[in-house]
Amino acid sequence: MTATHAAPPRVTAPSPAGPAPATPRRRPAADRRKWLEIALFAGPALVVFVGFVIVPVALAAVYSLYNWNGLGPLERFIGLDNYVRAFSDPLFIKAIGNNATIVIASILVQGPIAIAVALLLNRRMRGRTVIRALIFVPYVLAEVIAGLSWKLLLSPRGGVNAVLEAIGLGDLARPWLADPDIALWVMFGILSWKYLGFAILLMLAGLQGVPEELHEAAAIDGANWWQTQWRITLPLLGPTIRIWIFLSMIGSLQLFDMVWVTTKGGPIGATNTMAVYMIQYGQGQYGYGSAIAVILFVISLVVAVIYQRFAMRRDLAGALTSGVR
Repeated sequence: MTATHAAPPRVTAPSPAGPAPATPRRRPAADRRKWLEIALFAGPALVVFVGFVIVPVALAAVYSLYNWNGLGPLERFIGLDNYVRAFSDPLFIKAIGNNATIVIASILVQGPIAIAVALLLNRRMRGRTVIRALIFVPYVLAEVIAGLSWKLLLSPRGGVNAVLEAIGLGDLARPWLADPDIALWVMFGILSWKYLGFAILLMLAGLQGVPEELHEAAAIDGANWWQTQWRITLPLLGPTIRIWIFLSMIGSLQLFDMVWVTTKGGPIGATNTMAVYMIQYGQGQYGYGSAIAVILFVISLVVAVIYQRFAMRRDLAGALTSGVR
C-alpha cells in the first residue's frame, strides 16, 4: 500500500506596502447639491458685489484714461495724463498728507483713550450703563447733524468762543475752522468726538471674552490691577485692537462726509482729504475725478492688504479651514 503525502500549503508573506487604499467613491449628486447651495446663498451677494464694487471700479479705471466731462461718448483718450496731473497738484499731495496724518493720529490718540475708558467701564461701578450710553451717543448721530452742530459751535461768534469769553479766557477765542494752522487738528478733535464711542464699544466687547478666572489667578499670584491688565488683558485684547486699527485706517483714508459738511476742505485746503478733493475738482471733469477715485482705491487696497498680511496674519489664520472630503 502506497502512502501519498500532501504538499505543505504555501505561505505568502504579506506585502510590506499593506492593503491597497480603497478608491473614494464619487458622489456627483452630493457635489451638485453642494455647489447649488453655494450658488443659492453666495450668488446674490456676489452679484451685488460685482455690480456695485467691481464694475464701478473697472469703469472708473476706463474713464480715468479720457478727458471726459460726463456727457457724450468717450473720444478724447489721454492715457495717464490725469494721474500725472493729480500727482503734480500740491493740493492733492497735501490731501494725501492730511489723510495720513488723520490715520496716524487716530491710532496713537483714539486707540489708547478707547482702551483706557473701556477698562474703566468694564469694572463694576455706579452709573456704568448710563456712561456707556452717553459715550456712544455721538457715534449714532448722523454725520450731517454732527458736522453742522460743530460748525456753528466753532464759528467766530459760536458757543465755544462765547464760553471762553464768559470765563475770562477771551484771548483764546479764534476762528477755529478758519485758521489754517489749527483747522486740521480741530477737525481731528471733532472726528475723535464722533467715532471714539465706536472704538470704546468695540474694546468693551473684546473685554467680555477675557476669562475672569485669569484675573483671579493673577490676583492669587500677587499681581496688582495694572500688572493684570498689562500682562493678561491687553494681550488677549490684541485681536480686537488689530481689527479696530484696520477699520480706523480704512475709514480715515476714505474720510469725506464730516469734512465736507464742516469745512469743505478749507481753509485753503488745510482740511482737504482725497475724497473731498475728488468731489471738488472732479465736478465737470469726470475723467480726472475717476483718476482720483482709482488712486484712492489703490491706496486703500494696498494699505489693507499689507496690514492684513503682516498685522492680522494670526487672526486670519484661524478663519481659514481646509475642506474635508
